[in-house]
Amino acid sequence: MAGRWMNLGQYGAEGVPGWVALGAGIERMVTGIESPVDSERGLAARLRYLTASDAGYEAMDRAGIHLTPRTLIAWLAEERTPNRANLTRLDAAYWDLRRRNVATDLKRRLNSRGGTRIEINPVDQSRVARPHWRDLSTRTINVRGVWDAAVDAWLAEDETALDAIWDDIITGLGSDYDAYSNVSSIGWAA
Repeated sequence: MAGRWMNLGQYGAEGVPGWVALGAGIERMVTGIESPVDSERGLAARLRYLTASDAGYEAMDRAGIHLTPRTLIAWLAEERTPNRANLTRLDAAYWDLRRRNVATDLKRRLNSRGGTRIEINPVDQSRVARPHWRDLSTRTINVRGVWDAAVDAWLAEDETALDAIWDDIITGLGSDYDAYSNVSSIGWAA
């Protein structure tokens, strides 16, 4: 991690590590079922999605859903409703599978047209006393060549890899790159 903000917040600055913002940005690109899992529609849609492929059954297994075929059939037929713990696990399994299924599309979208232009908003210094302010502005940079690795690291929840990728991205900002190791937010349209 780039280190000029090792004591972020000491003077009142607010932000998050850039790699956290990068992962959150990728996460925002994943869309899916809007209905809550405890609604009839939301549960039915998640069960259909999860039972449509072997990958769905694997996602349920990773989420800790171990049930008999009879129970699953009763859930699908809406004869029985999963308990609160299983509803939470079903939702986790759904989003896990959804992330895995859209990873390839995310890579394609982020790499298309020679990369993705991102906007980096510096840490919020509104609560920092004037003598401690740093002269930072919103920066934009065209990011290319790292998106496949970034999506893979996000999918694997590999914080170390995301941090290294963020460091690679911000070095393209020039000599002041280290000032953007922590940010208030980043964004892009892909």
